[in-house]
Amino acid sequence: MENVTITEKSRKAKKEYRTFNIDEIRNEFPILKRTVNGKQLVYLDNAATTQKPQSVIDATAYYYTFENANIHRGLHFLSEVATESYEQARLKVKEFINAMSVSEIIFVRGATEAINLIANTMCRAKMFSEGDEILISHMEHHANIVPWQMMCERNGAKLRVIPIDDHGDIIMEEFKKLLSNKTKLVSVVHTSNSLGTINPVKEIIKIAHEKGVPVLIDGAQAIQHKPVDVQELNCDFYVFSGHKMYGPTGIGVLYGKTSLLEKLPPYQGGGDMIRKVTFEETTFDDLPNKFEAGTPNIAGGIGLGTAIDYLRSFDFKDLMNHEDALLQYATQQLQLIPGLRIIGTAKKKSSVVSFIIEDIHPYDIGTIIDTDGIAIRTGHHCTQPIMQRFNLPATARASFSFYNTFEEVDKLVVGLHKVITMFK
Repeated sequence: MENVTITEKSRKAKKEYRTFNIDEIRNEFPILKRTVNGKQLVYLDNAATTQKPQSVIDATAYYYTFENANIHRGLHFLSEVATESYEQARLKVKEFINAMSVSEIIFVRGATEAINLIANTMCRAKMFSEGDEILISHMEHHANIVPWQMMCERNGAKLRVIPIDDHGDIIMEEFKKLLSNKTKLVSVVHTSNSLGTINPVKEIIKIAHEKGVPVLIDGAQAIQHKPVDVQELNCDFYVFSGHKMYGPTGIGVLYGKTSLLEKLPPYQGGGDMIRKVTFEETTFDDLPNKFEAGTPNIAGGIGLGTAIDYLRSFDFKDLMNHEDALLQYATQQLQLIPGLRIIGTAKKKSSVVSFIIEDIHPYDIGTIIDTDGIAIRTGHHCTQPIMQRFNLPATARASFSFYNTFEEVDKLVVGLHKVITMFK
């Protein structure tokens, strides 16, 4: 990072935020104007991916139109401009999550690759051995299960699972019991993509650290809904994806404490992550370059930086208040529908409502309301263990963003009544 000059501007001065105006906001997301099956699109699948504001679309197009060049390597004008834009995006991420240094921000393809990076490099660094344990929760996304299973197969470590109760909350007393001198890592989701549960991650981190155990937080479903301060949380690793926070696909972030990242070997080998290469040996570059082999998703990084600019133009409290109001309204309205049961009733929830309707398969629900232009998610949501926990094959899931409206919730309710009428 020493070869990249970045002027860090202080953001401590009081910031002037935009007024929260739902009509103006919706006009900034061009896809929300389109129709589906002749009906106005009602997009309620934001936990899978969010739509993109025009500013993010424009930033990506601008790079390819006016700045397209490879970064870090070139001395010519375009390379220097592209490098500056890309590294400014890294700085924006650093400030957005309040990391200590830009060198703690590793660009990856998404949260999945970030978790795989940590699992693989910790394994290669021999931080796990036979009989050691990794703790995860019962509500994890497959991306926070499978990489650890694969690692355990290689080194004989064991995966232990923190149970959840019938509401979808982690049973903290059981978590404390599972922590032992065998525990080498705790890896838990900040917010569940299928239940909406917001986990007490700060408390989890504190308890784990008292035992000397590092903690990885999967923030893919949290980063777009609430402010995240990694120094305040004191997490050791935090991962998230750009496409779920209004940025492009194929870009994400691994945050890690410098002291831990420096102990880990490179994840992949290639260009831009080396200091010197001979046929006899290779020496590796400093953070973050050590973990960023090859040409990165430059346009994606720049787009992610622009998405952060967009989010930071608002007071996050306004976004959170609107999404919380949508969640409460949707929960109230859905509970009035005969035969409908909400899955996931934790005390603290994000703007996700998963549900089933008696005697109607979730796939049929999703297919029928799609004819009215209503997009929801149906299936196991990459959380099959949760479906097994609640003895369900699948659920229907509506997930909200700050660009959604109460009228769209009403359309969802009307659509679900239509489904019930058809099956009767």
